[in-house]
Amino acid sequence: MEDHTATGIRARPAPVLREYVDSYVGFDLRGFPTGVHCGPPGRALTAVISLSEPLEVAAGVDDGSPVTRFGSVAGGLMARSVAIHHDGRQQGVRIALTPLGARAVYGMPSAELAHRLVPLDALLGALAAELVDRLRSATTWAARFAALDALLLRAVQRGRGAHGDRVRGVRPEVAEAWRRLVAARGRVQVGAVAAELGWSRRYLAERFRGEVGLSPKTYARVLRFEHAHALATAQDPPPWADVATVAGYADQAHLVRDWHEFTGRSPTAWRHGEVLLAAG
Repeated sequence: MEDHTATGIRARPAPVLREYVDSYVGFDLRGFPTGVHCGPPGRALTAVISLSEPLEVAAGVDDGSPVTRFGSVAGGLMARSVAIHHDGRQQGVRIALTPLGARAVYGMPSAELAHRLVPLDALLGALAAELVDRLRSATTWAARFAALDALLLRAVQRGRGAHGDRVRGVRPEVAEAWRRLVAARGRVQVGAVAAELGWSRRYLAERFRGEVGLSPKTYARVLRFEHAHALATAQDPPPWADVATVAGYADQAHLVRDWHEFTGRSPTAWRHGEVLLAAG
């Protein structure tokens, strides 16, 4: 048995931030084999702040994407996994922002960050440096999460003070479509959502992509994959056929196609190669 330790602490942000920030996760992984971790696409924009060595990240898995070193990195919504190269140890904090929260925290639509990885300070400026300093000097996860609340709230308030409420730029129909897709975990017909909102499917697709960065159809596929990924990474995962059924795929072959598209690997190859899987 490998001599490794894995700590993962999840926290919800302060209530005033929950419209914009979905969750925080603190992680401390040690003693794992060297490898490449697939950071899967999901419903949220992800920012990661390393508390140890810089992160080595590529915007694709096994596809020749260049590896870049980041002390802290922010990514937009993706339609594929990012590759996180590691030496068996990772320590840091992961922030999950809602697509509608990108305007509030970063001051720009989620669409401007789609399929991209950028240094966090390119979006938050000096606030990012202060956040990194406070996270690294804190000695408990509770203190780190409190620092995240304080600094992200300042980012939101800064945007409101200078430009009014940034989130008012989001069309309410787009926000409602996003909420319905998330609530259904992608198992909803985009045309039906558009009709309920009084828009054509094409018009919804254009407005949704312009704000979020993915089309409603692609975002629904990402949500189904996210559900399947959560099932597959459970402590006692069900058989792949059951994962496919529960997550809303037509059959296991459909799941395999999407899994390969979103991770660059078949489900079986992913499971064999994912050395951090035991970390949850």
